[in-house]
Amino acid sequence: MTFTTRFAPSPTGQLHLGHAYSALLAFDMAQQAGGRFLLRIEDTDTARCTPAFEAQIYDDLAWIGLSWETPVLRQSDNTAAYETVLERLGEMGLLYPCSCTRGDIRRAASAPQEGAPMHGPDGLIYPGTCRHRAWSDRSDMDAVRLHMARAVDHLNTLPQYTETGVHPALTLTRAHLTEEVGDIVLARRDNKTAAYHLSVVVDDAAQGITHVIRGEDLATATPIHVLLQTLLGLPTPTYHHHRLIRDETGKRLAKRDDARAIALYRSEGATPQDIREMVGLATG
Repeated sequence: MTFTTRFAPSPTGQLHLGHAYSALLAFDMAQQAGGRFLLRIEDTDTARCTPAFEAQIYDDLAWIGLSWETPVLRQSDNTAAYETVLERLGEMGLLYPCSCTRGDIRRAASAPQEGAPMHGPDGLIYPGTCRHRAWSDRSDMDAVRLHMARAVDHLNTLPQYTETGVHPALTLTRAHLTEEVGDIVLARRDNKTAAYHLSVVVDDAAQGITHVIRGEDLATATPIHVLLQTLLGLPTPTYHHHRLIRDETGKRLAKRDDARAIALYRSEGATPQDIREMVGLATG
């Protein structure tokens, strides 16, 4: 099986040194394995994604020396595939519609009888307010949630996965998934698009991704993805969660850190080799 990996940025801001490290590492690992490097544009956040930021992604990545296969998969062009998978999971009895707002969830989670609010990979763990609703009750105003307890019970045994990066593989257990992850959103109510956990699983399978190379901040999402892959009969890639590029205070870089944007370094006269040295991937 050919080593196949991807870099999947969202066009919601300028790429910074952290993005450069992730993209360069994935590209280098693919080159060393004689494999494939793909680019995916995760642009389902229509309120924040812009054509200008997408164009700059292509420009920045080409400037630091990366090349990729075309055409590039853009998630905004792939909504039919996500809806097909949603319908499949819904027919399996594993989804339910949810009309709760973020404010509703905060208030329910902080109610005195509920104790201290718990946080999972997606923030506050959903308290289950709409869990009683049937999939057939879904309307255009609803988000879609995975009924985690049913999803876990649907499988005879919980799957595991291989991790080769800095974060050890997490063991999938019923207690962890139901109590510390909860009923995650698979489609958002704000713009009727697939949420990250669903789209990334569908796209990785469609693109034949064998190795997922991404930051360790996403390691806690991996059990969700492995569970969805197993429920859908999709292959589970090898995961490689890498270290994060941090600022002087130890905080990981964010897209608002324009002072560390690739385009800014370029405008100030930096070279692609300088960028590699900055992120610790210098070549000889």
